[in-house]
Amino acid sequence: MELHDFCSTSRVAIVAGKGGVGKTTVTAALGTAAARAGMSVLIVEVEGKSGLSAALGCPPLTYEEQEVSPGLRARTLTPDEALLEYLEDRGLRRVSKQLVKSGALDVVATAVPGMKDILVLGKVKQLEQSRAADLILIDAPAAGHAITFLLSARGMIDAVRVGPVRKQAEDVIALLSDPARCRVMLVTLPEETPVNELVETAFALEDRVGIKLAPVVINGVPDDLALVGAITAQDAAAAGIGSPAEQRALDAAASFRHERHELAGAQCERLRSLFPLPQLCLPFVFDTIGPAAIDRLATTLTDEIVNLPGSAL
Repeated sequence: MELHDFCSTSRVAIVAGKGGVGKTTVTAALGTAAARAGMSVLIVEVEGKSGLSAALGCPPLTYEEQEVSPGLRARTLTPDEALLEYLEDRGLRRVSKQLVKSGALDVVATAVPGMKDILVLGKVKQLEQSRAADLILIDAPAAGHAITFLLSARGMIDAVRVGPVRKQAEDVIALLSDPARCRVMLVTLPEETPVNELVETAFALEDRVGIKLAPVVINGVPDDLALVGAITAQDAAAAGIGSPAEQRALDAAASFRHERHELAGAQCERLRSLFPLPQLCLPFVFDTIGPAAIDRLATTLTDEIVNLPGSAL
């Protein structure tokens, strides 16, 4: 499958997963890969603590867009600023200023459960409708909050019968339920607990939110290892390892890495049997997640996508 075709499947891709599985890294890598393919990409961070700026090698993100590299832009999205923009767009600039001065902004944003999430998703909907980019990537909250985040619009429909808030919720539901407009890309590690949580999240998103899922990204997969057996004395000598103790330590390290590789492979197979979505695998990165690592991961992700069958989506 061509990378451009993959990234054109939906205009919005929400990247979600259990905390610590690397969803921000995957977001940055996918955005970089799509920009390389000639697409205009906007990455949107919605929690404020994801480390996207460090991964992309750019200044800290703000509500205003900034260009990261050719074709790639990034920004944050906060409920407070989304509400201010919403009011100002409707000629209520003076009201918005008073809300800021009085400290009542947070009270307004939290007056109804789920209101903050609706404000953020409503802005995402606006960006999608205005064609702000060919591909909008959302670095979503961790998996548990992600479900609540994406269910907020349906909760709002039950709570609010008429008015602009209900209309906003209806528009958000229309966005989330249209696979040509929006999909969720789930990220996991090849470990038992993250795989279990991904499966639970996947079923919840499909059944309760009604959103289409993109292929799963399995992050941190150990590479195939040459050091899978005992290290011979000749190998150790060639590597400058002379003592038996050092050779035993090297054997133990090789055995451990081989065991981790086997366990990772077993979890990938288990995920495939539990939830048969196409899988995209990214290797474990030993160095700091910055622009150099993101570039390498973008290349790997591109190769993984190209190897997907055309029917994968």
